[in-house]
Amino acid sequence: MSRRDIYYWKCDRPAAFHGTQTRGEPDAEIERQLGEALRRHFVTQVIELHPGIGQGNHLTWTAKVAGQSMFIRVENGPEKDGQLAVESALLERVRAVGVTTPRVYACDATRTRVPFAWQALERISAPDLNHWFKQGRLNVPRIAFGIGAAVAQWQQITLPGYGILDESIKGYHTTYADYFHLRLDQHLTFLVTRGFLAQSQSAEILAEIENHRALLQLDTGCFVHKDLALWNILGSESEIAAFIDFDDAISGDPMDDLSLLACFHDDVFLRRAFEGYQTIRTLPENYLRRFWLHLLRNMIVKSVIRVGAGYFDRDDGFFLISSGTSGQSLREFTHSRLDLALQGLRNSSSIDILHP
Repeated sequence: MSRRDIYYWKCDRPAAFHGTQTRGEPDAEIERQLGEALRRHFVTQVIELHPGIGQGNHLTWTAKVAGQSMFIRVENGPEKDGQLAVESALLERVRAVGVTTPRVYACDATRTRVPFAWQALERISAPDLNHWFKQGRLNVPRIAFGIGAAVAQWQQITLPGYGILDESIKGYHTTYADYFHLRLDQHLTFLVTRGFLAQSQSAEILAEIENHRALLQLDTGCFVHKDLALWNILGSESEIAAFIDFDDAISGDPMDDLSLLACFHDDVFLRRAFEGYQTIRTLPENYLRRFWLHLLRNMIVKSVIRVGAGYFDRDDGFFLISSGTSGQSLREFTHSRLDLALQGLRNSSSIDILHP
């Protein structure tokens, strides 16, 4: 299927929130078929598969294929989407500009031999950075600086069109405003219907976005990860080993990825990320208002996912919830961050308002 009418796959796909619920062991039949696919592709009978522990929206396995360690991702949604092949090409593009990503050993998104898409990646022996962050052991100044520099590096990649990328690595939309407004009304209606926002809050958000429509007039789009977070970065307490999970990448605005960091982190983290960014690239014109505008749009999407997938009912074993807190704390934080994004956009505030 085409992703033309999708703003963000996890909440807008026809099978909305697929893969966001807690699951047991991956289906035994999928594992059997995956093993056969790997044997056929790599021409070997020596395959070891072990269920992975990822909390994303793919089924995952660790594997040894003829002695080679690999990380396997499977997309088994009913839409039969081919985005894993697009992401495989993007991983190579990002590595080519100097940002470390896992190597792609193989990918088959055709579903001609098995009823799912699969991808075999280099297995990097490091946890995600959220592992260290939740333990209070992450070297935040160093890591945040490195993330900002990486964002600036991959913005060397410019892409035709805007929004989600098709199989030719071109955005589906002719203007960035078309993509930015895609499903915005539906997202806000969902949040009002589910009692997360009042109708007056929704109207206020729409009015402020309309007041800043001119900021969406881009001449060209740059590469945007679109799911930038510590759980999509592997490494140690003080070093980044690799960036992962580029299947939501778009052609968009240079402040979008930096705003995604603000969905989770405070002004100290963001200040270091901005500093890292500026060692590679100059901040764009109107960068603060563009930052807040994109934080607002991203927090709307995060709210839809968190409400729709029941994240506010989880405990601190869930990757999004800080140690010692609860789903209710995540709900309060989500409301607060939406309010700050709206305030920041209206007043062109400094990132100091993100101070806890």
